[in-house]
Amino acid sequence: MKPEHIPNLISILRFLLIPPAVWYLFHGQAATSLWLFIIAGVSDGLDGLLARHYGWGSRLGSILDPLADKFMMASIYISLGWLGVLPIWLVATVLGRDVLIIAGALGYHLAYGRYDMEPHMLSKLNTVLQVALVVFVLMSLSVMPLPELFLQILIWVVMFSTLLSGATYISIWYGRAREKR
Repeated sequence: MKPEHIPNLISILRFLLIPPAVWYLFHGQAATSLWLFIIAGVSDGLDGLLARHYGWGSRLGSILDPLADKFMMASIYISLGWLGVLPIWLVATVLGRDVLIIAGALGYHLAYGRYDMEPHMLSKLNTVLQVALVVFVLMSLSVMPLPELFLQILIWVVMFSTLLSGATYISIWYGRAREKR
């Protein structure tokens, strides 16, 4: 194995954290699930840091890294929705936004050619809020119960930022498609 493969290996290892994180969550061990979620987040930062710092970025890495993130987030959100901890309408909105982004990128690629995704600032904020919600919910289920009002407000903030981010992506795809016509 070459050193430049390390970021991709870390991304692949993040995929392997998903089944145990979900399993522990469904078996009432939210604290273990929380730690696996945190490890996945730290490893996400690490693989990005290595790729940028040492120039170890690759086309495969540019696909694996966000996919590992999306699968982890989708798995945890679906699990928390299934367990009745998060409202299904929020889970559907979060997943719907991701499907919208993927469908938009695929549609653009098929119609106009390759396009490298560049997340906009609102998308990054939305991701931070979605991650924060998961961390606070898992904390509340395991180590420190948090006030219900706090979690409800955060759920609505995540809902609003998810809708706004999705609308921004629609605007971006539409604008780029108009430029190509």
